[in-house]
Order: sequence, then structure tokens, then C-alpha cells
Amino acid sequence: MCKHIEKTITELNVKISLDTNPLHLDEDYAKNTIFKGKIVHWIIGVGLISGVIGTRLPGKGAIYLSQNLKFLAPVRIGDTIRAEVQVIDLDKEKRKVGLKTICINQEGVIVIDGEAKVKL
Repeated sequence: MCKHIEKTITELNVKISLDTNPLHLDEDYAKNTIFKGKIVHWIIGVGLISGVIGTRLPGKGAIYLSQNLKFLAPVRIGDTIRAEVQVIDLDKEKRKVGLKTICINQEGVIVIDGEAKVKL
């Protein structure tokens, strides 16, 4: 079973972070980097994963214990990101669940890949 949420990233989403790195906020600066333009803070994608965990799988009452992540491709303002969560391990005795977590952009590119542990 896989659950997901989807969100189109806006300028306002980027401004919420206190990370004022010009890579995120200054197009003139960012166009001279390996990304060739501004990129969105990775944590915004992670927030979408958290949204799935807390509302859809496993859902209400889930306690997010840990997360490992690989940031594979940049996210830009205007991208639509789909965060997907899938159960890969279940310890009924300890009431813990292992989850595969990914974020995919509108072009089907995986931008964030990882695994999470949650307690039910």
C-alpha cells in the first residue's frame, strides 16, 4: 500500500524557512551555481513526507522517530512534488513501522529518496 500527497511549490513556501542562503532567494547568485537557478529548500519536500505520515500512512497518532534521506535532484518554485510513503517493515510487537519515502516531481524524477521509522 502506498499513500501520497501532492503540492505545487510557491515562493511563499520558500520564504517560510529562515535559511537565507542566496541559492534559495537570489536568482542572480543562483544562476552561477551548478543548479543554474534558485532551488527550493530540501526541507520543504521532507515536510510533505511528514504530511503523509501524519495524515495518511500510518496516519493520526503516528510518531515520527527517524528519517534518512538522499537529495537526488533540485526542486524549483512551480514544481509539483508528490510525496509517497509505503510500508516496508512492520514490528507488531514494538508497534513500529519502517517506511519507504520518496518525493517525485511533475516530470517523474525522484528528487528525494529515503526511509523513515515511525511508532504507532
